[in-house]
Amino acid sequence: MSTIVLIIVFVFLCLFIVIATEVRARRRSSLSQHNSLKSSNAQYEEVTDSSDAPIPADTTCCGRHAVCENSSLLSSKPDIVYYDDEELDALKGRSADSFTEEERERVEEVFRTMAEADVAGWLRSLQLRDITLPSDILEEALLIVADRRNAKA
Repeated sequence: MSTIVLIIVFVFLCLFIVIATEVRARRRSSLSQHNSLKSSNAQYEEVTDSSDAPIPADTTCCGRHAVCENSSLLSSKPDIVYYDDEELDALKGRSADSFTEEERERVEEVFRTMAEADVAGWLRSLQLRDITLPSDILEEALLIVADRRNAKA
C-alpha cells in the first residue's frame, strides 16, 4: 500500500515539475517578445548615470551601462523622443492593417530617411507612443538593429 502512495506522489511531483517548467518557459518567451519591441534613446538625448552627470548619447556606447542603450530596444526611462515624426502620432492605438496607403507611405518615408543608428531609438519611441508599424517595415527595422548589434560584437 505504501508503495502505491509513493508512486502516486512521485507521478504528481513529476507532473508539477513539468507544468512549472512549461509555465516558466512561456513567461520568458512572452517577456522577451514584449521587450523586443521597445526602443532606445535619441542620438543627442542626454543620458544620466547614478552620479547624475550628463552623458551625451551618441552612436558609440559610453561604457557606463551594463547594456549599451544606443542599440537596446528596452526602455530604461519613459521619455518619448521624437525623430521628426510627430505626424505619426495620428496613428496612435491603431493596427497597422487599418492604415491608409498614404499613412503607410508616411511611416515608410520616416523609416527610409532615418539613420541606421537611430532605428532602435525610433522603435522604442513608437512603442512608448503606442504606434504599430506595418509588419514588413518592423521586420526590416529589427534586422537593422540586430545587424548593428552583431557588428559591435
